[in-house]
This record gives sequence, C-alpha cells and structure tokens, in this order.
Amino acid sequence: MALIPSVRGFKDILPDETGFWRYVEDTARDIFTRFGFREIRVPILEKTELFKRGIGDTTDIVEKEMYTFEDRGGESLTLRPEATAPVIRSYLEHHLYQSEPVSKLYTIGPMFRRERPQKGRFRQFHQVNVEVLGSGHSMVDAELLFMLVHLLEEFRLPDLKLEINSLGCPLCRPLFKDRVLSFLEGKSVDLCADCRRRLRGNPLRVFDCKNEECRSIIEGAPMILDSLCEECIVHFDSVRRYLERLGVDYTVNGAMVRGLDYYRRTAFEVTSTALGAQNAIAGGGRYDGLTAQLGGPDLPGIGFAIGMERLISLMPAKKEDFNTSPLLYIAALGPHARERAFLLANVLRKKGIVVEMDYSDRGLKGQMKRSDKLGCRFTLIIGDDELVRDEAPLRDMKAGGQRTVSLKDAALLARELAGTSTEPRTSGNAADNNLDNNQ
Repeated sequence: MALIPSVRGFKDILPDETGFWRYVEDTARDIFTRFGFREIRVPILEKTELFKRGIGDTTDIVEKEMYTFEDRGGESLTLRPEATAPVIRSYLEHHLYQSEPVSKLYTIGPMFRRERPQKGRFRQFHQVNVEVLGSGHSMVDAELLFMLVHLLEEFRLPDLKLEINSLGCPLCRPLFKDRVLSFLEGKSVDLCADCRRRLRGNPLRVFDCKNEECRSIIEGAPMILDSLCEECIVHFDSVRRYLERLGVDYTVNGAMVRGLDYYRRTAFEVTSTALGAQNAIAGGGRYDGLTAQLGGPDLPGIGFAIGMERLISLMPAKKEDFNTSPLLYIAALGPHARERAFLLANVLRKKGIVVEMDYSDRGLKGQMKRSDKLGCRFTLIIGDDELVRDEAPLRDMKAGGQRTVSLKDAALLARELAGTSTEPRTSGNAADNNLDNNQ
C-alpha cells in the first residue's frame, strides 16, 4: 500500500525543529508580557463573511487564496488567512472594550492561504500577531514598532530594515486615489490584468504589485505623502519623532502599501535582504475603523504580524542549540535490573529529572552509544551486582570519570543530579516514598 504524503504546501515540524519554535514563541511571549500584552486564542475556522468584510473583496487573499468551503449546513466557512479580523471579532463579540478601554492582545498560530509555495512561504504558515485596540495615539504606534524591532533584534536577524509610510485616512485618501487614476490614464493597457482590475476597486493596490512592468510604470506615480490631510501629517510626524527619541532606525517608503484594505495612516514593514525578492519578515499598520466595519463601535486599532517560518529561516542559531537532551540515561543489564531501572526512572521523572532508558535486551555498549547519541549528561549503570549492593556507578558523559551513588534514596539521587540541595518539585510525596521502598 502506497504511503500517503502530506498536502502540498503543508509542512511537518519535526522533533529536531520544535525546540527552535518553542524558543521563538517563549521569547515573544516574554517580551509581549513586559509591554503589557495578553494572549488571546481564536479558532482557525471563521465565517467567510468576516474576511470578505474585513480584508476586502478586491484583495488577492479574498479573490484567490482563501480556503473556503460550505459545511453540511450550507454555511460558508474559511480557514483563517490572517488573524486580525478573528481577534477583532472575538474582541467585539465578548465586549472586551467595556472592561478594557485599551486592549493589548497577541496570538500565535497557523494561518492558511492557497498560494504558490516558495522559500519560507507555505499554504499552512504560522504567525505571531499583535493588536492594540482602543487608542489612536501616535505613542502607541511608536511603542509597537519599538517592541517589534526589539523582538526581532533579540533573534539576531541579519540586515533588518524598518520601512514606514502613512496611508492617509478616509478624508485624504480619495484625493490620492484620483491623482493615481489620473496618472495612470492612458497607461492602464500596459498594466497586468490584476492591476487593471484593481484600478476599479482599490487603486492603491497597484503599488503592491510585484510585476516588473507594473513596478516600472508606477515609479513615477504620485506619492500618498503628498496628499495627506493636516491630521494625518501631524500623526505621521509625531510617530517619526517618537521613533527617533526611542532610538529606532527607520526609512520612509512613500510607495509602500499594505496588502489588506483595512489599513490607514501608519503602515510599516520589516525586511531583510537575506530573504531575496520576497523580503518582508513582519508587517502591519493602523486600522482605525475596522471595528465599526465588523459591526462594533468605531474604535482605533493598530497591529502587526510576523511570519514565523521566515523568521526561523534567518536565525543564525542552530536548531540543535534548542533541543532538550535527557539529563540521565539508565543502562540496565538483565531483567531484574531493568525492572528496578524502570521504577527508578519514573520516580526521578516525577521529581523533575529528564530520564531515558531502553526496555530491550541491548548490551552495555549499545546502551552507552544510545546515551551518547541522546546527549545525556550522565549514565547510571545497573546490573545484578549493583542490585545486591544497592549502589551503582554514575558516569559523567561530558567531563569523563564516574562516581558511585546509592540506589536507596531516589530523592537524594535527584538532588545530586540536579546539582541542588533544595527539595525538588514533587507531588504526592507518600506515593513517591512507596515507590522508593519498593525498588
């Protein structure tokens, strides 16, 4: 019978890699907590209308990339292609704005888009998403960017570059759209089919096209920064001033737009030249008005997303640096020794020691090789003679040499292995003592 492979664009994360992933997630959680963010977990499946209304009908995501299907009840459902709309849906549905005037939320998990798989880009991919809801202050924009840059610098990523822009607001953006349409008048025949269609719905999306011919045409187009209203100018200048006071390096990219319709005012990307043409690691922006668009009160918001696959592909550390090796390997020789080792291993695990052992009849040489391969710091060797004496040699696999330890007291052995005189974490001491006495 033939093996059934994984779906194209969906990638297994194997045990040798998961330590890397945990490190990224734990570091993000630690930094977000310091900045006052709390974790929210939302479903991977939402009603299709949420994304159509939130992201915009003219975006590539909604038009081409969403995994959408009808369930048995005829309802249209979609695997989430991004996290902002689901987080806001939850924020509104549970009235979080009533208990917290400013909500600072983050979520970590998989997203789904049916696009062409390439380096660092999969059909199931993972994102770190951060949202601040309830404040439109420019300090919030600057603080969020400061936190994002700090997080990425923590991973020592190469050639990081923060690019920022302002996308205006409903007052000044229509003027800019008219200027872009006037500029492209007579040139639209040379644009790609996608850009010609975008001109009718959202002309700003032309700036996001990766087609070389379209990019060369748009180079001479008006910049949105020249069309900003007074309030948007003040906001953008204030964000820039706070970034400079925080010591955050940035570049203003007047041609940068974001791929989702809900962004306004501050928009940003963090890129790395190490990624090639598709060089964005993180991106986001302000989306004031999205809460009202999704059926709630009109509240300001801003957020960003980090692509975890891309981030991890750039990290200079090796995945081996994050793998957890057992502290102890118990090499048992013979059935009686194996039974004693089995009981001892599980008592030590309960006391906080990472232990591995072999339940087969493998000889000492084979078990020592296994201990070495697993990267165990110590190997405890138990045979019939050791059972009689109630003590066994403990070999230091890193420093060399060995010493004899008692097998009578598992708690004492656990303290020796952990290198501490404090009582290890346990639960149910009476049960532990019974196991100790039965060995």
